[in-house]
Amino acid sequence: LLKMDFPDSQTKELCNMILDCCAQQRTYEKFFGLLAGRFCMLKKEYMESFEAIFKEQYDTIHRLETNKLRNVAKMFAHLLYTDSLPWSVLECISLSEETTTSSSRIFVKIFFQELSEYMGLPNLNARLKDETLQPFFEGLLPRDNPRNTRFAINFFTSIGLGGLTDELREHLKNAPKIIMTQKQDVESSDSSSESGTSDSDEDSSSSETSGSSSGSESTSDNTVSSDSDKKKSQKKKNTDKGTLRKQGNKKKKLEKEKERRWPEWENGAARNSER
Repeated sequence: LLKMDFPDSQTKELCNMILDCCAQQRTYEKFFGLLAGRFCMLKKEYMESFEAIFKEQYDTIHRLETNKLRNVAKMFAHLLYTDSLPWSVLECISLSEETTTSSSRIFVKIFFQELSEYMGLPNLNARLKDETLQPFFEGLLPRDNPRNTRFAINFFTSIGLGGLTDELREHLKNAPKIIMTQKQDVESSDSSSESGTSDSDEDSSSSETSGSSSGSESTSDNTVSSDSDKKKSQKKKNTDKGTLRKQGNKKKKLEKEKERRWPEWENGAARNSER
């Protein structure tokens, strides 16, 4: 195969060919696992190709027959046991009732049973507890939801690998306490935020009342000032009327005096003319 000098664009096709040859066998032959592992050791591109093929095969595992599914699972188990593939490829596996099918459960069952035969249960358990690999096992060993955790525990127990679920069982026991503490934290944060909003509402209401009171005071002052102005203008009008009346009375008196004295003046003028 190496002498055929495949171009780089055909690297993934070569890996798919090896996997298909393995799947076509009536029983699993270790030769194909060793061959695939050898290619992964020779060149990084082959390892990346097998890594991508693992994810594609798991997503479309329902299309395979049971015999092909078994051979594929055993071949990939061999690649992980020999560290030809990184364990980070397991991040595509999510164990829950909603995200798995009967075919994917059979694949995971055969895959982990083969790993436990190669490595032994203690070594496999130690690898799954590796701190550096925990982000890649979040779907395989779920802790986000008690229902998913219980499903994973029951699954591994049913396939004879219950020893892998010790930490999950401990997490499930402490889950109610964790949930209660989280609820208390959320409630305390909500109460503090509500108290803050109530204080701000009180401040705003007090400012509104003060503003309204000042507004009412200003309006009352305006009304008082307007009333005083009206009174002053009324007084002025009254004084003006009084002065006009007095002037009119004086004019009338003067006219009466003139009328009364006019005959006397005429008589005096006549006498002077006779003289």
